[in-house]
Amino acid sequence: MAKGDLLSVREDVRVVDATLRDGGLCNDFYFTDKFVKDLYNNNVNAGVDYMEFGYKASKDMFDPEKFGQWKFCDDEDIRKVVGENKTPMKIAVMADVGRCNYKRDIRPKKESPVDLVRIATYINTIPVACDMIEHCHKLGYETSINIMAISKNRTEDICAALDIFGKTSVDTFYIVDSYGAFYPEQIRKTSQMYLEYANKYKKNVGIHAHNNQSLAFANTIDALQEGVSYLDATVMGMGRGAGNCQSELLIGFLKNPKYNVEPILAHIENHMMKLKEEGVKWGFDIPYILTGQQNSHPRSAIAFQKENRTDYRQLRLELLDME
Repeated sequence: MAKGDLLSVREDVRVVDATLRDGGLCNDFYFTDKFVKDLYNNNVNAGVDYMEFGYKASKDMFDPEKFGQWKFCDDEDIRKVVGENKTPMKIAVMADVGRCNYKRDIRPKKESPVDLVRIATYINTIPVACDMIEHCHKLGYETSINIMAISKNRTEDICAALDIFGKTSVDTFYIVDSYGAFYPEQIRKTSQMYLEYANKYKKNVGIHAHNNQSLAFANTIDALQEGVSYLDATVMGMGRGAGNCQSELLIGFLKNPKYNVEPILAHIENHMMKLKEEGVKWGFDIPYILTGQQNSHPRSAIAFQKENRTDYRQLRLELLDME
């Protein structure tokens, strides 16, 4: 049963900006200090509830010489931007199962400017994800669990995972359409499934949508109507491959007067257009339609674009051969 309508204010809604984290996958996290500081200030002024700064990746696994600082999100680097963050907006980072040293690199909340640790896992690494949840919870953080690529998983497995995670200290379950493969009807059913377990275990539910089929905003709004409350977005949709739900669409749509789209538009004018001019690529395009329709990882489309190919029919055949 739908929760609220498209004209009312939902006080439980939280907007999460993921521009630095998902967008960082487009440029190896090389953002200027001014870009990051302006994004922080513009998000605060836009009423955004959480700003995700990037990953807590392990420097043993990833060479810091090959990535910008937001691949690693050292507390000191975040604090240079936010100070003591005396704003209503909270700070988030993502910890990826198997790609971080969470016991070493995530310090107690009282020593960190971070409020929320978003834990990303695949369905086959649930035990480690549970350990990460409890570790971060004991350190004083809010936590979410983002099960990636669920469009590839059996419903029974997702339900089993939600049942396991429901018994942990995690605060929020996240629906993650990693491949941009879901249509609104599927998002509605998936939202209902997640909400059933969330209500059972008293958790929140969020959505992180990708725009392969130009449906990220539509899917986010459909999830919202079903009762999902944590809504991910990125400025100008900047994110891996086809990108994400656009902040300017989502914030321009939400009826709560706390949200203001003007600062987001200012960031587009002052920074995002320059990134495009510099050749950073993201956004809805033909190759991503094809990977979305085939429920495939966008790596094939990303490689296709890097090679400046335009033989779309051949790409489609290659994707069919991967099935």
